[in-house]
Amino acid sequence: MAARKDIDGSASVPAFYGKELRWKREAAGRTLQETVEGSYFGASYLSEIERGERRMPVELARHVDQLLGTDGFFERRSGDVRKARQGAHADYFLQVLEAEPRARMIEEWNATLFPGLLQTSTYAQAVIHSTYPLDLPEEVDAKINARLQRAKLFDNPKKPEYWTILHESLLREPIVSPEAMAEQLNHIAALAKRRRIVPQLLLWNAPTRPFMDLPLLFMEFDDAPPLMYTEGAYHGQCIDDPTLVQPYRKAYDRLRAAALPPEASLAMIEDAAEDFRNGKPRL
Repeated sequence: MAARKDIDGSASVPAFYGKELRWKREAAGRTLQETVEGSYFGASYLSEIERGERRMPVELARHVDQLLGTDGFFERRSGDVRKARQGAHADYFLQVLEAEPRARMIEEWNATLFPGLLQTSTYAQAVIHSTYPLDLPEEVDAKINARLQRAKLFDNPKKPEYWTILHESLLREPIVSPEAMAEQLNHIAALAKRRRIVPQLLLWNAPTRPFMDLPLLFMEFDDAPPLMYTEGAYHGQCIDDPTLVQPYRKAYDRLRAAALPPEASLAMIEDAAEDFRNGKPRL
């Protein structure tokens, strides 16, 4: 059996919280399974909390406090962990942040913006300025850094597998300067050439139009049901009910079927980057 990895409680608030939880649980002589009995959560879920990889839901924190006799400690501090994990992201996006590192597959469609995982800092800044025009410079910087931190998923050469469908209008209606647009497209092309992402373009005259204005993000896991997320400018919603995820999944598949093949899409992205670099944006 492999040695259990120690938890560095100094690494973050979630790690400190998780290390304390493990210590209290083991001091009480409880296994992970024994600790979650009587709750709606599994042992693997609690293990991820102890490793600082997931936040503690309030209802589980109450259960743990009652079982371990910790006088409400874990319920009181669960909000601190939630805030620490959230960082500069919106509260409604927290479930996505927790799920992405565990995802085996991520698939995304967007007709109006390049997805956050693919954005350069300049492009992200333009999006944030247009969405939150009153943000202070330090707030903008925090949001940009948080977005770039998410993209470190691609540092792993194997996981997750990432596919994205992008509308052709993204190449024709830039929200940044030609130089910044060339940088953004080259960034996407570089990720594709490293085989970390698979981009596909849906042409403006493609024969399918369902959910054209509705961003869709799907995640699949090795040990959990699939999760879907969609959002507007100031709200977002995660859906994990399979009966609801399925019709959205089919709509995404129709978009993918209508999109250009990956090789043709990459060539088109590279051509557009060259046009922007030479001051000849596509019309």
